[in-house]
Amino acid sequence: MNKLTSRIDKERLLLGIAAPLLAIVAALVITALVILATGKNPGPAFSDMLNYGFASDSQVYILNKATTYYLAGVSVAIGFRMNLFNIGVDGQYRLAAFFAAVLGGALTLPGWLSVLLILICAMATGAVWAAIAGVLKVTRGVSEVISTIMLNSIATAVIAYLLQPGKLAQLQQGGTVVATKPLPSASHFFNIDTGPSGELWGFIVIAALVGIAYWFVLGRTRFGYDLRTVGQSESAAAASGVSVKKMVATSMIISGAVAGLIGMPTLLNDSYQYSADFPTGIGFTGIAIALLGRNNPIGIALGALLWGFLERTTNHLEFQGYDKEILGVIQGVIVLCVVIAYEVVRRYGLKRQQQRVGAELAAQVAAAPMKKQEVA
Repeated sequence: MNKLTSRIDKERLLLGIAAPLLAIVAALVITALVILATGKNPGPAFSDMLNYGFASDSQVYILNKATTYYLAGVSVAIGFRMNLFNIGVDGQYRLAAFFAAVLGGALTLPGWLSVLLILICAMATGAVWAAIAGVLKVTRGVSEVISTIMLNSIATAVIAYLLQPGKLAQLQQGGTVVATKPLPSASHFFNIDTGPSGELWGFIVIAALVGIAYWFVLGRTRFGYDLRTVGQSESAAAASGVSVKKMVATSMIISGAVAGLIGMPTLLNDSYQYSADFPTGIGFTGIAIALLGRNNPIGIALGALLWGFLERTTNHLEFQGYDKEILGVIQGVIVLCVVIAYEVVRRYGLKRQQQRVGAELAAQVAAAPMKKQEVA
């Protein structure tokens, strides 16, 4: 029995390692073929990406980007663990960042208190906006995919309406930029000076704490167990006494609250105001990163770092004569390869498990007559 358990554990470990390795190899091969199709040599391209990506200033850039992407990935992953597809993360974080910027520009409180209120405002805004989709799903059966897509459009319209002079924004920089009132210097989040490489955003600490909380709540608490149970089987969860509707609404609210933090690294560490050029589309990037990380906090972190690395290095490839669209191709290929590789490995593991169970049953059947003879 111990040998069988040990063999099963080894197979699981090997399968767990095989999936990402298979995805990486497949992604590299397909990307090389795509680069070859454009008439370029993939060898120098990969070499340039590695050299440029591991430069000190690039590492700081990647970590700053990964901070934002990690929060987006965790927000989406919370919904995924509940079998919910929260496409509305993009609208939730942008609306949250806008109202947080408005509040922060109006505050004259001590810095630490202002930052705390800004974070609470952002999380509350994201949670409320996500709660709309959650309530519609549990009370009217409206698909969260449809409702969150519509809420994204509504959020864009609300921001466009309020981001005007005379409403919640003002003209700045010689009357050419419309933005919210800048945050006072006391409300800026701390940066870590790395010398000539630039400044590392201090919000990376908050992102790490969010990851730890995500791991602990979902993996070490009764709430997390109930959430994962509902995601796997609503009927089984209901039979065990879990309120499915309550868990659906709660998970959407939590996902929205984390989404509210996505824009905070940019707001508190970089731009210090909300304007028309505030980063967009990060919510959709979070979907890809959650898929890459398989909803695991460490996997999501690796996915966020990889995304930041690709963004940094492929943008540099454009200056080396490569097509600028290569970034989108590489990102899409990686996500596709990861999804396919994990599914192939999962099916192989399931087949191996069925074969092992069949072998065990056959052995028991063969041993049964021998036991009867011994008894006789």
